[in-house]
Amino acid sequence: MSDAPVYEIDPAAFWADPYPDLKRMRAQGPVLRVPQLGVTLLTRRDDIFENEKKIEVFSSDQPGGLMTVLMGQNMMRKDGDAHMSERKAIFPTVSPKTVKQIWTDQFRAHTARILDDLAPRGGCDLVADYAMPVSGEALKCITGLTNMTAHEMNRVSQGMIDGCANYTGDPRVEANCHDCTASIDRHIDGMIPVLDAEPNHSLLSVQRRAGLSDYQVRANIKLAISGGQNEPRDAIAGTAWALLTHPGQLEQVKADPGGWLRAFEEYARWISPIGMSPRRVAQRYELHGVTLEPEDRVFLMFGSGNRDEDVFANPDAFDTGQDVSAAISFGAGPHFCAGAWASKALIAEVALPMLFARFDDLRLAGPARFGGWAFRGPLSMPVTWGV
Repeated sequence: MSDAPVYEIDPAAFWADPYPDLKRMRAQGPVLRVPQLGVTLLTRRDDIFENEKKIEVFSSDQPGGLMTVLMGQNMMRKDGDAHMSERKAIFPTVSPKTVKQIWTDQFRAHTARILDDLAPRGGCDLVADYAMPVSGEALKCITGLTNMTAHEMNRVSQGMIDGCANYTGDPRVEANCHDCTASIDRHIDGMIPVLDAEPNHSLLSVQRRAGLSDYQVRANIKLAISGGQNEPRDAIAGTAWALLTHPGQLEQVKADPGGWLRAFEEYARWISPIGMSPRRVAQRYELHGVTLEPEDRVFLMFGSGNRDEDVFANPDAFDTGQDVSAAISFGAGPHFCAGAWASKALIAEVALPMLFARFDDLRLAGPARFGGWAFRGPLSMPVTWGV
């Protein structure tokens, strides 16, 4: 166990809003041990950015980690050549060229249909009724699991991320996670003969053609679902909420073709949909006077680094005018999010501009509720439009 200074948290309060604690953590020290989580945290942006690249110390290979145990050892839980070989295999699915030429038009078609269905209602919960199905339909295309409903895609994604963040060991959360991974396996089974007969650019089809084992294929699809549903869902609804609560910035974004991407990137810095990434310490290492021992668990706290006062001019505010080039919302180094291009296209080129173009009088109908720290986003967000 590391000899880092101890910082105590109230887990319930940390889940409700981690940012007050994260601010105090950065002030107390760059490396802290949190007994309630049983881990050591890296809290400052530059330390995270630099040390995430040191895979010989901060290893993603975590045989006993929750993600590996519950979902299988996917490429995110591998280092070096093992990671890069699988990353190369999936690149035809997530490359900028594929996103531009294949997925973006499909994103637009699904989003237009969802907006058509919503329009007569005059209001909705933007999380459940818009952001969730938009993200789910996009992920069905990318994964190849078009036999799964968007609602089931959302359910299994949430079940897996709840399982991966189940650091208190709640057996009900674990059981639900197993039910969700079993559902994914059934849907994969259903699509294998379809996509083997008619290959496409989906993750399932591309991995099988690349010769990855069945275990690898399934683990990587579960990885894609665990991050590829909740992050866009939460960022679509969250960025819309941020703009609606900052009407001056909304008008500036509407007037600027690049404004939607800046708004999304600023939101992802301000309220990080993926707030941390775990690592296993592979060898003894000293950082800022703290000794990390082999097999220690470390969390790289992206949500904290993205509000580092030494890096960002206005860290605790949503400000689309500030420089976010140093943000680590998609990670850094070899494990930079492979789905970043697809996420940016879905959110900044499709979901946000189409929403505000269709409902130019979109407005909040009540307070939005947020939750989470490992994964954070709006839980509900009532909105209305029209008369």
